[in-house]
Amino acid sequence: MVGRIISGIIDKVVDSLLLKLMRDPYTENLFELVSTTMKVTPLNLMETVFRCEKGKAIGRPFGSTLHMSPWDELKFNPVYLHQLPTAEKQGIKTDITLGPAARKPLRLKIPIIITGMSYGGALSKKAKIALAKASTLAGTATNTGEGALLVEEREEAKHYIYQYHRGLWPHGNKEEFYRLADMIEIQVGQGAQAAASQSTPARNIDAEFREIYGLQRGEDMVIASRLKEVETPAQLENLVRRLKEETDGIPVAYKFGAGHYLEKEMDIAINAGVDVIVIDGAEAGSHAGQPLLSDDFGLPTLYAITRAADHLTRKGLKDKISLIASGGLLNPGHFLKAMALGADAVYIGTIAIMALVYTQFIETVPQEPPTELVLFTGKAKEELDVDLAAQSLANFLKSCVDEMVLGAQALGKESLADVSREDLVALTREAAEITGVDLGYRLHERDARNQIEPLKPLVAKQLIIEDERKGVGTGAGVGVGPGAGDHHDMDVRQ
Repeated sequence: MVGRIISGIIDKVVDSLLLKLMRDPYTENLFELVSTTMKVTPLNLMETVFRCEKGKAIGRPFGSTLHMSPWDELKFNPVYLHQLPTAEKQGIKTDITLGPAARKPLRLKIPIIITGMSYGGALSKKAKIALAKASTLAGTATNTGEGALLVEEREEAKHYIYQYHRGLWPHGNKEEFYRLADMIEIQVGQGAQAAASQSTPARNIDAEFREIYGLQRGEDMVIASRLKEVETPAQLENLVRRLKEETDGIPVAYKFGAGHYLEKEMDIAINAGVDVIVIDGAEAGSHAGQPLLSDDFGLPTLYAITRAADHLTRKGLKDKISLIASGGLLNPGHFLKAMALGADAVYIGTIAIMALVYTQFIETVPQEPPTELVLFTGKAKEELDVDLAAQSLANFLKSCVDEMVLGAQALGKESLADVSREDLVALTREAAEITGVDLGYRLHERDARNQIEPLKPLVAKQLIIEDERKGVGTGAGVGVGPGAGDHHDMDVRQ
């Protein structure tokens, strides 16, 4: 009885709602929400709300939501008999060398590196330690990011990259810190925020943060738009020379956000004597990048890495200066394609954080987002299980490399570093033009030159008629007598 009453009430409510939707004028109709959100997406709507609430620039986690690089429009070319696949995958090399011309090159077991994500400005101490542990387990390196050096992080990382940054705090860019590194990365900008200044307000800075950064109580943590004392190419050259001398020759890298002046920036870095160039594409992530800078500035990673590799090749430096691709790279396909286009290694950030939290996200969802486990300001940052997080990320890295090895085997390669643009094919004209690889619906250019040009239909028809007149080819498939001409005419058209 109760069930019938409830069912009847629900039926009447639904009927009333449907009739209201069908009869109300469109401008007064609830269905307006559907059409409006098709124009103003939920993302646009929420960011409008945030702007109305705060009245200042907003920060979106993990950078742009736009997928600008057409990775899916590139496919690899498997080999079978014209070229054999690699017999055993176990022998395929995965190791890389960054800065081969440096006195002390950085050698890693895998070509996937954990990118710069700072303590305090972005991540918690536990998250940074977990990243360091994961890098050691996987045989790669981790990066300080635009922040202060953490002693615990350095202790857990077998290979450590110190980012020489634009930060203005006292405990930054000091010899006592970067001498502990295996590579120094001079950072003048990044894909998600270009070179715009950023800051962490004093209210978000606790006592430990202040001590590590050397800040005074009430003082903000500030990242300037320019690298202090480096505003000319000559000053950059002096800095590179000094860093190499002070560290006994570890590689010095130059990182910037990709733009249309890419080659000019590269030339400045090359002339300064850097060993590694890091290109951060427009899809790069950040703790809280402004949507305008993330969505509307820079070049997509695929465009940038292709141009950068071409520029190094034209200058005859491809084997002397290493190239690292960064920005929106999420899976083994992205990684291997970036290497095929000319990168020696890739940086990952956003997907590394996703792998870090893995099953631990249940500690926050649905009340809070999973990032509350890893952010410095996260409400659940103390609940992060560091060892579990490190193992999760290490497993992700190992899984990706294993897939890349299988891909190299299917391409007939002995090393991941052997993959090149010759192993790719483009599905669209745009992807082919961007990357310089062959179109999938055209014969491979090298093979085309070796092919005999097919006979034109009218020429083929004439040859058949002449054979018939000579009495040649009276077997199957060659008609003789009445109607033969029509038969061959039809075959030629087909």
